[in-house]
Amino acid sequence: MAGALHSSCCPVLLLAVLLLTLSPGNAFYLPGSYMHTYSQGENIWAKVNSLTSIETEMPFSYYSLPYCRPPGGIKKSAENLGELLMGDQIDNSPYRFRVNVNESLFLCTTKGLNENDAKLLKQRARDLYQVNMMLDNLPVMRFAEQNGITVQWTGFPVGYTPAGSADDYIINHLKFKVLVHEYEGTNVEIIGTGEEGSAVISETDKKGMSGYQIVGFEVVPCSVKRDPEDFSKLNMHDNIEPVSCPVELRMSQVIRQQERITFTYDVEFVKSDIRWPSRWDAYLKMEAGAKVHWFSIMNSLMVILFLAGIVFIIFLRTVRRDLTTYEELDKEAQAQMNEELSGWKLVVGDVFREPTCPKLLCIMIGDGVQILGMSIVTIVFSTLGFMSPASRGMLLTGMIILYLFLGIVAGYVSVRLWRTIKGTSEGWRSLSWLTACFFPGVMFTVLTILNFVLWGSKSTGALPISLFFTLLALWFCISVPLTLVGGFLGTRAEQIEFPVRTNQIPREIPARKYPSWLLVLGAGTLPFGTLFIELFFILSSIWLGRFYYVFGFLLIVLLMLVIVCAEVSVVLTYMNLCVEDWRWWWKAFFASGSVALYVFLYSINYLVFDLRSLSGPVSAMLYIGYSFLMAFAIMLATGTIGFLTSISFVHYLFASVKID
Repeated sequence: MAGALHSSCCPVLLLAVLLLTLSPGNAFYLPGSYMHTYSQGENIWAKVNSLTSIETEMPFSYYSLPYCRPPGGIKKSAENLGELLMGDQIDNSPYRFRVNVNESLFLCTTKGLNENDAKLLKQRARDLYQVNMMLDNLPVMRFAEQNGITVQWTGFPVGYTPAGSADDYIINHLKFKVLVHEYEGTNVEIIGTGEEGSAVISETDKKGMSGYQIVGFEVVPCSVKRDPEDFSKLNMHDNIEPVSCPVELRMSQVIRQQERITFTYDVEFVKSDIRWPSRWDAYLKMEAGAKVHWFSIMNSLMVILFLAGIVFIIFLRTVRRDLTTYEELDKEAQAQMNEELSGWKLVVGDVFREPTCPKLLCIMIGDGVQILGMSIVTIVFSTLGFMSPASRGMLLTGMIILYLFLGIVAGYVSVRLWRTIKGTSEGWRSLSWLTACFFPGVMFTVLTILNFVLWGSKSTGALPISLFFTLLALWFCISVPLTLVGGFLGTRAEQIEFPVRTNQIPREIPARKYPSWLLVLGAGTLPFGTLFIELFFILSSIWLGRFYYVFGFLLIVLLMLVIVCAEVSVVLTYMNLCVEDWRWWWKAFFASGSVALYVFLYSINYLVFDLRSLSGPVSAMLYIGYSFLMAFAIMLATGTIGFLTSISFVHYLFASVKID
């Protein structure tokens, strides 16, 4: 899928249905590359991605180190928008594989390492940089023993520094194991998405071509000291004698100035019963198992039930009882009762008074709806399988495209809320512009600062200037116009009328024993309790290079987060009204939006206790910058959920009161 921007998922789904209907029995694949079948002895070339490290979080080009170059020169693979934003740089490599041919091959011998190359190799080895190699779109996998437990990793290290040694050693010999599945048949239907799917092989037609499918790619990295003179007459891909990984350090290849390094590799093909649609299962296994995710969900359900009970009491026992008693009285008794009223009924003339900074509130609600809509649609389609891990960058690309087109919803919501508060459409154009520019403006500002840091470090994670202009063009050519269109539709929509009149003179708010904002900040702990376990897995996926593909669990957690945010905001709004505090607008937003504060603090906690290997101020700055953007987006989305629920609750509550 690299090389093209992915369009909206809905047309893809329609295309799938159309193909299923019109082409029964014929092979089809959607979307992207199809299942590859290789013949005996066919050449396959591995590809290499950027070097990555969990210590620095700054990717670098594979060929920034003195590795062997491909015979035809370095050629970059076409990349989509998501891959570019993630810092991926996929190049061809000199590693050649011949299907079902076991062999040991020579690659090249470098010139004597100069001072810069030796210093760079040592630094990359000490910073735990990994080589990310792919064969038939499968990342290479290695297994390592840690505390008696076999741990699986993708990629292999550039080098290593043994304990108690002052020298660094380079990985220069790779022992590859390629798992292949043999099959026969031509009528193969791929029912799924991304670059993977589930294959259904017709039993009635198994004639035609037979072939081999790559279903696994494993490596054992070694450091082997070789005499360059023994390989001086060999050409690339000439056969050599196989070698075992040495145990003694004196047999390993040290990184030293003027040292010539010989690169070699072994290839072993092993037949496997793993079918092509299941080849990603080994990468997507949950390390902690499903029990942790189910524990998170059960924990969230308990919070939801607790809050639901409080909301139930508010609605059925308090609000409905008060309203029923009030409506049963005659007018004289109501007038007398109005003088004795207490609680939320006293703020009837102030509850819909215009909040402070109404324009900013409308902008944040509009952007929150846009982010929330993007998140829900992305997770739903990921759960359905439309965001395959084989399609690198597709998830991020899909999120960007969705965000751009949901600008029309953001404009509509912000302008309609503005009309509700102000009673007029005046100023809707400037409001729509600000809605289109507020969140993206914050994103661009932070990313530009981080990008200058990456540029200074010569990292492939730095966005090229051409991509900056591409993103700006997408922003101004798609998102901004659609937001203005949405704002125009908001001016034409039916105006929401408040059920009660607002007094000219604001009512004095009674003094409280403790600041009301303290309760608002404390309310964020409940939504945070529903997602903190899943947040750990997401952060591990982002910063430790692990696959995250339990979108079903994530969808459940998201739905529960929406429910908890709504319940928390309603309860807090009712509590504020009961103490005659009619300034509920912003408090309703931050009651649920304050969860972002705890997400950011948890991210810092994760940095200190789980990313202890992260080194240097540059790496910490990148981590904190990206964590801030994540928390800011969460604040807008969750705050919007709480505010929209609270305004509906307050409207319903005071619409039920009879006021003359």
